[in-house]
Amino acid sequence: MSGHFATTALHRIAHGRSGDKGNRLNVNVIAYEARHWPVLLSEVTVERVAALFAHRGVTQVTRYELPRLGALNFVIEDALEGGVNSSLGLDTHGKCLSYLVLGMEIRVPVEPGEGPRPSPQLQTAP
Repeated sequence: MSGHFATTALHRIAHGRSGDKGNRLNVNVIAYEARHWPVLLSEVTVERVAALFAHRGVTQVTRYELPRLGALNFVIEDALEGGVNSSLGLDTHGKCLSYLVLGMEIRVPVEPGEGPRPSPQLQTAP
């Protein structure tokens, strides 16, 4: 790699799935292309995911790597205000919370002359 990077939202290179069980949230991030697997490994860390959900009072984040699928699975403890049946919130399901992770800003390596896919959100950095 040349050392050139582009900054973009995670959803530009990966999709996600999420679900809930009690007070536990499960978020999967899956690379669209195999070449982005190393980016997921380096950019989508336990620390960054925990920071995204800190406002929800999470107590632990565990990351599982699934290299043959090009996917990461995060298990996030105490993220759902006690769970669907316990919370006073109107919508405490984890089903839509993958979007919080997919909005994360990440750095993607760019080869000289390659140029990233056109995006108004993309900013290149040396």
